[in-house]
Amino acid sequence: MKSKLSLLILIAFVMVVIAISELIGIRPITIGSLKISLLPLVFAIVITMVLGMAIFRKGFMKQIYSKANVGFSSKYLIFIMLPLMARYGADVAPKLEEIMKVGWVFLLQELGNLGTVLIGLPIAIALGLRREAIGSTLGLGREGELAYISEKYTLDSPEGRGVLSLYIIGTLFGALFFSILAPIMHSLGFSIEALAIASGVGSASMMTGSSSALVAIAPEMAITINGYAAASQLLTSFLGTYTMVFLAVPLQRFMYNLMVRGGKK
Repeated sequence: MKSKLSLLILIAFVMVVIAISELIGIRPITIGSLKISLLPLVFAIVITMVLGMAIFRKGFMKQIYSKANVGFSSKYLIFIMLPLMARYGADVAPKLEEIMKVGWVFLLQELGNLGTVLIGLPIAIALGLRREAIGSTLGLGREGELAYISEKYTLDSPEGRGVLSLYIIGTLFGALFFSILAPIMHSLGFSIEALAIASGVGSASMMTGSSSALVAIAPEMAITINGYAAASQLLTSFLGTYTMVFLAVPLQRFMYNLMVRGGKK
């Protein structure tokens, strides 16, 4: 009975946070010539993160952020994402013919997943990471990378700690980061279509944050943005594992052994 009550309180809390975030609405901020639209999604993440800090996590709030509630939320997050993915699947259909015409672009953007290795690995090693860098730079640290690292090295290894750290950081800050990055890239001259395709990074929450920010910039292109982003996300989910295993892993191994003498193969 106590656990059910705690769960009901959690659901009520989430609904209140959503309501507050929607009331705040989309808030544009201008930095020089740069205009960034902060979405309700951003405010919801910030509110829940701030209230989850130790200073606020007392009494009533401690019950909401209990280990049982956190475990429940993590375990059943997929059920919340399923309707969203069904919606994105429906968004692909109206733009299917257009998407097929630029199909090679969607395939080419898969090479962008190697950026975590090409850029992230040298930075991680420069910061002093060693085997942890292998787990934290193989990809965005989503389920595919988490599964690969856990099977090959176990999560109780330096590589496992690396991928788990990135998984947690991505969960906390991923959607927030991409919802701000997308309008910044648009202000630098990147087209809406290109950024919509780039939104499909392999994480539903990150893709939603990015594509929603783009829709806020160009609401008249909402169908195109959501269609391109959803198609890119589906393709990344399908090809991401093969890109990781056959391209990212060999490249990372080569670069790691090159930059870290005596690194274990």
